[in-house]
Amino acid sequence: MTVTIRKGIIEDLPQVHALVKELALFERAPQEVTNTVEDMERDSFGENPIFSFFVAERAEGIIGIALYYIAYSTWKGKTLYLEDLIVTEKQRRTGVGKQLFDAVSKEAKAIGAKRFAWQVLEWNEPAIAFYKKIGATLDSEWINCRMTEDQIQQYGN
Repeated sequence: MTVTIRKGIIEDLPQVHALVKELALFERAPQEVTNTVEDMERDSFGENPIFSFFVAERAEGIIGIALYYIAYSTWKGKTLYLEDLIVTEKQRRTGVGKQLFDAVSKEAKAIGAKRFAWQVLEWNEPAIAFYKKIGATLDSEWINCRMTEDQIQQYGN
């Protein structure tokens, strides 16, 4: 079956959001998804878009996404950050993920990114094997830090 990789459009967002929820279930954290389709519409197609995405599509609909945004490194400059690469479970290990990754990689080249970055969970062995196979650097030196919405609101009060 033919897979089409293309830039995402606003009409894709309900299917994109469903894939995000599927990923959260796979990552054992379905309760953590608080983002909505409306949030995604505003944040990708609103007045100040902050992310973009590619979709992988077959006749039956969207089977994968690669959601990314532009960040900035004080050491390197423009960075393309791949937030999520998601392929629906029944379509994994068919090459769709690589096609999406390739599309984002081409986008990084096209915008002149100095760095292309992403994260992978330490237990996601298939993804880790893929990233090693393509020659990516897996860095165990850095520790991820974040604050929840509640922590942000409470900070400094």
